[in-house]
Amino acid sequence: MIDIWDSLTRGRSGVMLAIGLVLAIGVTIHILLRKREVASAVGWIGLVWFAPNLGAIAYSMFGVNRVRRRARRLRPRDSDSDDQPGPLPSAGDGGLNALGRGIGHITGRPLLAGTVVQAYENGDNAYPPMLAAIAAAKSSVGLSSYIFQDDRWGGRFIEALTEAKARGVQVRVLIDGIGGGWLRSPAYHQLCRHGVTAARFMHSSLPWRMPFVNLRTHKKILLVDGTIGFTGGMNIADDNVMATQPKMPVQDLHFRIEGPVVSQLAEAFAEDWAFAADEDLTGNAWSPEIVPNDGALARVIDSGPDEDLEKVEFAVLQALACARGDIEVMTPYFLPDERLVTALALAAMRGVAVDLVIPAESNHRLVDWAARANIGPLLDAGVRIWLSPAPFHHGKIMVVDREWCLIGSSNWDIRSFRLNFELCMEVYDHNLATTLTAIMRRARGPALTQAALDARPLPIRIRDAGARLMLPYL
Repeated sequence: MIDIWDSLTRGRSGVMLAIGLVLAIGVTIHILLRKREVASAVGWIGLVWFAPNLGAIAYSMFGVNRVRRRARRLRPRDSDSDDQPGPLPSAGDGGLNALGRGIGHITGRPLLAGTVVQAYENGDNAYPPMLAAIAAAKSSVGLSSYIFQDDRWGGRFIEALTEAKARGVQVRVLIDGIGGGWLRSPAYHQLCRHGVTAARFMHSSLPWRMPFVNLRTHKKILLVDGTIGFTGGMNIADDNVMATQPKMPVQDLHFRIEGPVVSQLAEAFAEDWAFAADEDLTGNAWSPEIVPNDGALARVIDSGPDEDLEKVEFAVLQALACARGDIEVMTPYFLPDERLVTALALAAMRGVAVDLVIPAESNHRLVDWAARANIGPLLDAGVRIWLSPAPFHHGKIMVVDREWCLIGSSNWDIRSFRLNFELCMEVYDHNLATTLTAIMRRARGPALTQAALDARPLPIRIRDAGARLMLPYL
C-alpha cells in the first residue's frame, strides 16, 4: 500500500511539474511577444519560472491587457486610420512648428484654429459657469468625471443635469467605477433615480473582473450642445470649493473651451461613452458643425492602456525636446519614469530654464516619499524644483517657451501616462501661457535643494528609496 501511495505521489508530482513547465514556457512566449518594457517582461518571466502555477494565474489576471482588445472591438483608434494630419498652420518659431508636427503624428489629429480658452481657479470660480452652461443647454450634455460626490456642490450638478433631462436635453454622465465610489457611488445612484442616463466606467465587484480595478478613467469633460467644452484637472466635490472651508481643501484648475477643437472633445467623450455604455452618440445634437472664429491653435491628446503608445507622455517628451528657452510645469504627483527624468535633465543641461512646482505635501504621503528619492538627477542637472505650500494644489499644467500650453487631467506619473485613460489639450496661445505661468509662480514656495535632501536622516532616506521601488504602482 505504501509503495502504491508513493507511486501515486510521484506520478502526481511529475504531472504538476510537467504542467508547470508547459505554463512557464507558454506564458514566457506570450510575454516575449507582448510586453514592450524590458523591466516588466523580466519581472513577469522571473515570477512564472519561480512559481509557474501562481505566476501564470497572476499574469493572466494582471499582466494581460484585455482592455486594449475590448476597446478596439468597440471603437476605431486613430492609429488604425490611414488619415494623416494636414500641414501644420503657423505656430510661431521653428521649435513650435516641429512640436506641432510631432504631436500630430502621435495623435493622428489635426491642430484646429479658432480656440478660445478661459482658465478658472478652484471650484469657486469653475463650478458656476459649468452649471450655467448646463442650465442653458438646448440639445445635449455630456459629463465625465473621475470623482463625483453627492455633496453640496455635487448635488447642484445633479439638480442641473436632472433639470436638463426634464426639458428634453439628451444627458449622459460617465463616472469612474472606483473614483466615483466602488461600493456605493451615491451620485451615480442619485442620477439614475432622477432618470438621468449614467454609467460607471469599468465597475464590477466580480472577482474575475478585478484585473480592471487598476485601469481608471481620469478624464474630466463637460460637453454642452457639442459647442462648449470644459476640461482640466478638477473633479466635482466640495473639497474644490475654498469658500466651504473643507477639511481637506484641494486647489485646482479647470478650463472653458470654445471653437472647432470642441469637436475633438466631443469625439473623446463619445468614444468613452461607447466603451462604457455601448451606445453611440451621433447626430447634430452631439457633433454640430462649429464655425471657427479668431483664436488659438489647439488639439486634444487622449491616451489610455488601449493605445499603441503613451500619447500624453510622448507629447510631453516632444515638448521637452523642442523647448528652446524655458519650461514650466506644475503637477500634484511627480513620479516620472527614467526617460522623462532624463529628458528634463537634458533640457536643463542645454541651457533651457526648467522650473517644476510640486506640493510640499500632497494627499498621498507614499507618493511624496517616492518623489523625494526620484529627483536627485534633476537637481544635479540644474532643474529648479519649488514646493507649493498648503492647501494642496491638484493642478496639472505645462508651458514651453511662453507659447505652448498643455492642460488637462494627466499627472506626471506612470499611472497617468500608462494605466489611466487621460485627456489633455495642447494650446498655442501666448496669453494663456502668461496666465498659466503666473498661476505657477504664485504657487511657488521654498525651493527644494540637494542639501535639504541630503540632510534627511538615514532612516528617512531609506524609507523614501523603498517607496521609490513602488513607482510603477503608485
